[in-house]
Amino acid sequence: MTRWQYRPALAVLVVAALAGCGAAVDDQTVLVTTTPAPTSTANPVPATISPPTTTVDPYAGLPLIDTVQWTENIDGRRLLVYPTVAGRKTAAPGTDERAWQEVLALDATADAPGMRDQFICHWVWARMVAPDKPSWNLEPWRPDVGYQATVSANCNPGGPER
Repeated sequence: MTRWQYRPALAVLVVAALAGCGAAVDDQTVLVTTTPAPTSTANPVPATISPPTTTVDPYAGLPLIDTVQWTENIDGRRLLVYPTVAGRKTAAPGTDERAWQEVLALDATADAPGMRDQFICHWVWARMVAPDKPSWNLEPWRPDVGYQATVSANCNPGGPER
């Protein structure tokens, strides 16, 4: 084997191409080609590529929040959010924001600092940890510490739920 056989070829070098531009080709013109390097079969490419699968949300179009209700406790006002069965079970992307918009449609005063972070924390985490909890409790008196700190506080920044 010559050294040329070890180099992968991207193209054929044709010195005679100059002839197409009016240059003369003599007896010394050489056509040089290289042999492509062998390909590995360790990770073969599949013969067919399957189309991406899509998951249909069985709860699409159904309400995610049943009702909301304000109550008072020793710490202050508390909004009880009651999700529907669809709200408890859906895993479709974007439903967290759709559910929050439903809360605001039921009571626009829920749009207080920190309340959305508490809600999203319940939407993501409380549904996994306590899927049958009757209501998710959001308190406007809790400090607005951002989503990550709200999650770190088990959705209750500023102190435990009483």
